[in-house]
Amino acid sequence: MSQVVQSRRLRAVDLARFKAEGRKIISLTAYHAHTASILDEHCDFILVGDSLGMVMHGMESTLPVTLEMMIVQAQAVMRGTTKALVVVDMPFGSYEASREQAFLNAARVLKETGAGAIKMEGGAAFAETVAFLTQRGVPVMGHIGLTPQSVNTMGGFKVQGRGAEGERKLLEDARAISEAGAFAIVLEGIVEPVARAICASPDVTALTIGIGATAECDGQILVLEDMLGLNDRVPKFVKRFGSLRGQIAEAVEHYAEEVRAGRFPADEHTYPAR
Repeated sequence: MSQVVQSRRLRAVDLARFKAEGRKIISLTAYHAHTASILDEHCDFILVGDSLGMVMHGMESTLPVTLEMMIVQAQAVMRGTTKALVVVDMPFGSYEASREQAFLNAARVLKETGAGAIKMEGGAAFAETVAFLTQRGVPVMGHIGLTPQSVNTMGGFKVQGRGAEGERKLLEDARAISEAGAFAIVLEGIVEPVARAICASPDVTALTIGIGATAECDGQILVLEDMLGLNDRVPKFVKRFGSLRGQIAEAVEHYAEEVRAGRFPADEHTYPAR
């Protein structure tokens, strides 16, 4: 049987079909056209995460990231892809003030980038905003558990869901965001039994995307630079599928040695007169 060729970019509704077919959803983050083009062949959706503040700009948290930064990087990712659904993070301060603010900024993101969905952090307190957006044609991915934009109120990057109250709150958050119309929810840094309970809950119909959660999620996501071994310090939930930091350092060292020794550029790297 010949393979079916994908004729259009994936949309949020397609991911629900993958779940119905028993297919795990694959995702990674990307901020550049060239890396996004590599991911496009393998990922169902690519997240342009506000993690770019820490990964690309060396910020201590995601809080300083602006809407303009997200739009520029999302435009780059869109230029590098043709197949995957592209989801863009709404940065801190771009949606919390009101549901109207959230809609105006989400609409700007979708219009100026061509992306297929936005992602918002927050649980039950933002369910009304999620509903407001989805009712107006904005596909929303939720994000609960360890929410980096709340790092100051959480007291750091701490695992969530420990204790009866922690479990109750996360189940309530997942249920509220799902009922509000989110097509998917990222579960980050949540103790495995609680994350598994969320995935098994009949009240949570949104797709579950894990990052430091459970293998029971409908899909998984990691920060690309973390899983490639480009960052020295990564969370426990990251598995390094590559070790590019060492390879890059070795290549740069080799380059520097050849330049100092006058071996680069060689004749084959220069242009003759004729």
